[in-house]
Amino acid sequence: MEKIPEHRPSRMPDNTALKQQELPAHQLHFSARTVLSIFFATGVFCLGMGIILIVSSRRAQEIEINYTKICANCAKMRENAFNFDKECTCSIPFRLTKNMKFWVFFFFLLNHSLFYQHNRREGGKRGKKEHNQQGNVSSLQKAVQDCGPFKMSHNRTPIVPCGAIANSIFNDTIVLSYIPNSQIHIKVPLLRTGLTWWTDKYVKFQNPVSNNLADYFKGTAKPPNWPKPIYELDEQDWGNNGFLNDDFIVWMRTAAFPTFKKLYRRLHRIQQFTAGLPAGNYSFDITYNFPVTRFKAEKSVVLSTTTWNGGSSLFLGLAYTVTGAVTWLATFAMMAIHFGMENQKKQEREEA
Repeated sequence: MEKIPEHRPSRMPDNTALKQQELPAHQLHFSARTVLSIFFATGVFCLGMGIILIVSSRRAQEIEINYTKICANCAKMRENAFNFDKECTCSIPFRLTKNMKFWVFFFFLLNHSLFYQHNRREGGKRGKKEHNQQGNVSSLQKAVQDCGPFKMSHNRTPIVPCGAIANSIFNDTIVLSYIPNSQIHIKVPLLRTGLTWWTDKYVKFQNPVSNNLADYFKGTAKPPNWPKPIYELDEQDWGNNGFLNDDFIVWMRTAAFPTFKKLYRRLHRIQQFTAGLPAGNYSFDITYNFPVTRFKAEKSVVLSTTTWNGGSSLFLGLAYTVTGAVTWLATFAMMAIHFGMENQKKQEREEA
């Protein structure tokens, strides 16, 4: 008897238009004129947008006041660790020659420094899990294990918030005063909230579920450089405490470069400041706490207004302008190559 061959499943694809790759297709063939027109239009658009953005950014008013040398005595005192409990203040008068209209933002600026927030020893030592804790002190003890040298105090108490970057938070106190005449000093109202990204405030950072933050953080220690624990950062607004404190969140978003500025306050538009800061005499009263001389930095306060496309940064406008210019250069280069090839083909046909 003949042996019946075994049935084996075929590996051949089904005879369908999709699996046999017989679907109708269209391959685009752009003419040289079409390609050159697209590149030329893109260059015009980018150059136009770049010019508009640069002009708009230059309309934003900005004033920078460097107080490194003015507060040199305070800086020298603060470098001595034995003076940690002493307070040092300095006053910086200045004048606004014209009104700063509508919203005015206050930044602190660190420049020419050797302070790198994204350094492995600085930015890498932070309690990411700690900022989203919903448990108790025992859970905090587990969360601080990745915080490097600033995770436990000398008596083995967990530090909250832990890490090198949290310990080095900017803690100068800056008060702005308006001086309409020599006998009147008006404290300019500033807002301590609304400084952060929405995702940071409501997603990345969370406070523990507790009616009393002081009770929750009982059994923890504050960072060595902090004058107050995390639940007393804002005594005027108890909702602006804990891991949801705006100053803390702004500082924890690490800067990419050693020269950086971060949002410190924004103008509260009430009373005579409804339309912004009027022109006139002002002064900054600064309580100097943040030492910078060891890493060769300078500190400044920056007042800035905004426009429809943001602040005074020229980066976006320059990026569009450079892109438009490069696109135009590419257009002219391709045009020259195209005409050269056309002339060569024409000569070959004439010779033939």
